[in-house]
Amino acid sequence: MATLYKTTGEKIYIAPKNKKKFTLRELQDYVGGFVAQFRVGKGHVLVVNEDGRLLDLQHNRKASELVHQFGYADIVGDAVYCTEGEEL
Repeated sequence: MATLYKTTGEKIYIAPKNKKKFTLRELQDYVGGFVAQFRVGKGHVLVVNEDGRLLDLQHNRKASELVHQFGYADIVGDAVYCTEGEEL
């Protein structure tokens, strides 16, 4: 099970429709555009909108708190936190 961190502060548990891996389209729908993904700790990935800063998306406080411990910058836009087995 993955977690969708919304910019509103809402945290929603989500799962791939096929019960195994998210499709590219599913992830694009969750983050609102092209996806970029990066490792966050052992065995986890954060998926974000690749153009989030260019689109001036809203700051995502919860997702930012999650990635700060791994040395990443603030996150903007909605973000999906999942295991490496669930992402593309």
